[in-house]
Amino acid sequence: MTPATIPPADLLALLRDALRLWGAEGHVAAERDHIAVARPEGTYRIAPGPAPTRWFLQTPQREAAGRPPRPAASITALLAALRTALGLPRGASARIGPTG
Repeated sequence: MTPATIPPADLLALLRDALRLWGAEGHVAAERDHIAVARPEGTYRIAPGPAPTRWFLQTPQREAAGRPPRPAASITALLAALRTALGLPRGASARIGPTG
């Protein structure tokens, strides 16, 4: 179900932790060919893809509009796309180096 670099159980745990960290309610579950993130507004589906697109994110809004899933080339891109799709604020950026 997922690219060989990330075991399905690890991806499920990561998504559950991300929702908790973001303060977003939802239920994450493995389906036959995708991971479902169920929320009050609908279900977000994450499916594996071939390199260089590792993941595809289908949102309830894109599906209703007849649009294809959004590609994501990495876990970082997938999490950013999911967070944006959920309408959550971006959060603080880490800064390394001198300030001021």
